[in-house]
Amino acid sequence: MYQLIQRQPELILQSPDTLLRLYPVHERAVRITMTGRDHFLPEPEHENLTPVVLNKTPFPDYVLREEGQTVTLKLKYCAVSVCLETGAIAYQDSTGMLLTQEPQRGGKHLVETRVLRNIFTGEGELVQRQSADGVKVTGGEYETVLDRMAYQAKVEFIFGEEGLYGFGSHEEGYGNLRGKSRQLYQQNMKACVPSFVSTKGYGFLFDCRSLMTFEDNAYGSYVWMDTVDELDYYFLAGPDYPSVLRTYRDLTGAAPMLPKWAFGYGQSKERYQTAAELIEIVEEYRRRKIPLSFIVQDWQTWEEGKWGQKSFDRSRYPDPAAMTRRLHELGAALMLSIWPNMNGMGENQQEMLEHGYMLGNRSTYNAFSKAARDLYWKQADEGIFQYGVDAWWCDCTEPFEADWSGTLRLEPHERLKRNVEAAKKYLDDGEWTAYSLCHSRGIYEGQRKTSEEKRVVNLTRSSFAGQHRYGALTWSGDIGANWETLARQIPEGLNFCASGEPFWSLDIGAFFVSPGNEWFRCGEYPHGCEDLGYRELYTRWLQFGTFLPMMRSHGADTPREIWRFGEPGTPFYDAIAKFIRLRMELLPYLYSQAAAVSMKGDTFLMPLGLAFPSDPASFDVTDQFMFGPSMMVCPVTRPMYYEAGSKPLEGVPKSRAVYLPAGSGWYDFWTGEFHYGGRSVEAEAPLERIPLYVKAGSILPLGPVLEYPGQAPHPELTLRVYPRKDGNFDLYDDEGDSYRYEKGMYSLTPVHWDDRRRTLTIGRREGCYPGMPQSQVFHIVLGKMEKTILVEHGEEIQISFDSLLG
Repeated sequence: MYQLIQRQPELILQSPDTLLRLYPVHERAVRITMTGRDHFLPEPEHENLTPVVLNKTPFPDYVLREEGQTVTLKLKYCAVSVCLETGAIAYQDSTGMLLTQEPQRGGKHLVETRVLRNIFTGEGELVQRQSADGVKVTGGEYETVLDRMAYQAKVEFIFGEEGLYGFGSHEEGYGNLRGKSRQLYQQNMKACVPSFVSTKGYGFLFDCRSLMTFEDNAYGSYVWMDTVDELDYYFLAGPDYPSVLRTYRDLTGAAPMLPKWAFGYGQSKERYQTAAELIEIVEEYRRRKIPLSFIVQDWQTWEEGKWGQKSFDRSRYPDPAAMTRRLHELGAALMLSIWPNMNGMGENQQEMLEHGYMLGNRSTYNAFSKAARDLYWKQADEGIFQYGVDAWWCDCTEPFEADWSGTLRLEPHERLKRNVEAAKKYLDDGEWTAYSLCHSRGIYEGQRKTSEEKRVVNLTRSSFAGQHRYGALTWSGDIGANWETLARQIPEGLNFCASGEPFWSLDIGAFFVSPGNEWFRCGEYPHGCEDLGYRELYTRWLQFGTFLPMMRSHGADTPREIWRFGEPGTPFYDAIAKFIRLRMELLPYLYSQAAAVSMKGDTFLMPLGLAFPSDPASFDVTDQFMFGPSMMVCPVTRPMYYEAGSKPLEGVPKSRAVYLPAGSGWYDFWTGEFHYGGRSVEAEAPLERIPLYVKAGSILPLGPVLEYPGQAPHPELTLRVYPRKDGNFDLYDDEGDSYRYEKGMYSLTPVHWDDRRRTLTIGRREGCYPGMPQSQVFHIVLGKMEKTILVEHGEEIQISFDSLLG
């Protein structure tokens, strides 16, 4: 039995065994904490702490209602009711309608547990091994002591007729998580975000940095947490998913703008060996007139034997400043790989050890320490950034793994056990899953203090709630080249973005292409891009990758440059070139959506179930998604032309089934043909295209096919109008880099389509930025009709169409 013992500025309820606290931190969010102690822990304020939620100040504008055995905390957009008899919580919308609830027996559980800590002496033998995931070091002498008492925690739910999404990006290929399980721990090919959302328009964020599991099956529906100092989570209210998403960002921080070049096409492989090779690759793209926005230098730029040293081997990169200068002259940015682990006693490692900033293996730096993060950035700046490098690829940000070996993939429970134990040996049981969050913070804060002219771009292999605020993008790890993996990547990326983190990507073409003796070498193409079967798979992968926040080709075993797949006039080359060019055409749409992500809490990728929650048929669609507000992307995930070994396929239809969600009309992007929603169609999908649809009422801005962003600073733009419904679009632009947009140096041009009046209004451009043109040419396309207009700064123009065609 609970008693209400405090009403302001927060609700505190007491039972014989626990304290339960509820208070709003936002007009759409309630924080819920629970402890078995007689007091709640104070909010930690030390400089090493990297919080998930930035502002936990109680939101004062709520109403408290006490009715019999129920206490209700009511906000403008939601209400939370507690049963005094059991402590069970019911979560409601603004009208009092039940969204979800805990079982009446009480859905929150705490089990006291001991937290042990290993105190390393700095002595003892270290074991070094070369793995597919780089050099790994374990060992060292230590003493195990009791650090503190904490809890295992569990929160139960009763779900209804709804779809659930979130918890990050994993391997299984789950879409809707109803009836599924998730093991949340950080690992290569697992990027965990401790939050989920519902098609009913609510979500939960768990401030837990330990191992977690999610279950929705015969064992019940619950989230279990391995180690928490007290149960701490947030109910996020809607009434719809976009509102939940905005609330998540309000709590965890806004996503900064990435530079414009980051939304072009990037070329990479494992790995380019020299500065000359990097430059030659970009020059060849320029010769072929194929767009290329950035090139990526993978690992081992350091001197041989100095693993993880943040500097250039001058025998291969003799003049780093000249290298980046030449790449910039060619219009290409440079992203470079750095690692959190060091070995071989390079200068960086020695300096970290001298200051005591290494973890117990004397190889991995302690990203949980601000002082260690500051030193790591100093090393990165002096050894790399000062030479003009544009972006970071923070690889191996887990940073411990224990199962990337052997011919047989371990069973899920054994993988969990080994990997969690490997991390806990060196990191706190209740903190270790947030390593990547802290590491990303150090890079972001360090670069921002060094330069405001270059926006932070940080590609990481792991993630956590709030990591977006540090300019971090997450890719899905070292996946294998096969059709099944391609199909699984789509829903996993959607779940990652549904969690609240907007930037997800992958290795186009997969990392491992060839089969091998180790379980993770699951590619099916030993002859790489010489195999017509792989060429087809790669082409379809690149078509999917065209519609991700970052489009980056990368992997081992075989090169990935476009000329490796043929020459102009051959089918694979032409299909690849078509989509790289399409990516560049989409840049105004992409960059405007990036601004919506940053300023409005929006996202790039959305499962159909969250985009169309009133259509239950959309909940379990795993191979289609919304890309921004207008485009529905339907990748091809099965071979139509060749099997592995260049074996031709006969009689395979060059089409795929597509579900068109109810609640909207849909236009075929390629043909302009209109379809009503709420039904399935068989869509053509020859090698040179995948099914793409645009929502009725959309205004789609497109640009010319430039070789790189900025080649023509202010090109003419096309506005494609898709009628049958009113539509709006805010066209955003700025310098393309620097943080001056934070001071208001950007422009927004509102565009509105009035379907009844058949009129497009290009509103007055608001704002300005250095170098902004005073006029803009637009080509307006409506079906088969096209008009070209010049809009002067400060001018509003209406374009009336006499009829609708297409």
